[in-house]
Amino acid sequence: MKAAPASVTEPASGTRPKPGSKLGMVLALLEKPQGASLAKLVEVTGWLPHTTRAALTGLRKRGFSVVSEKSAGGGASVYRIHSEAA
Repeated sequence: MKAAPASVTEPASGTRPKPGSKLGMVLALLEKPQGASLAKLVEVTGWLPHTTRAALTGLRKRGFSVVSEKSAGGGASVYRIHSEAA
């Protein structure tokens, strides 16, 4: 019998980045209610924008539900971890 699929918002154990690593810092910013812009993520990590977007894709592949939302004023996109409770 097949196991039930894992929840989209709850990745499998062992997939969380190490706390204090650059990817861990990205995840911490994305888990905040206000999320983070690409510019903020680039500033914190020192990565180039395309590298930062690739890291977001990597988090999605690990099972995190990373969403991008445009601000109402037409500003930069804000990335955050989507939760079913939100």
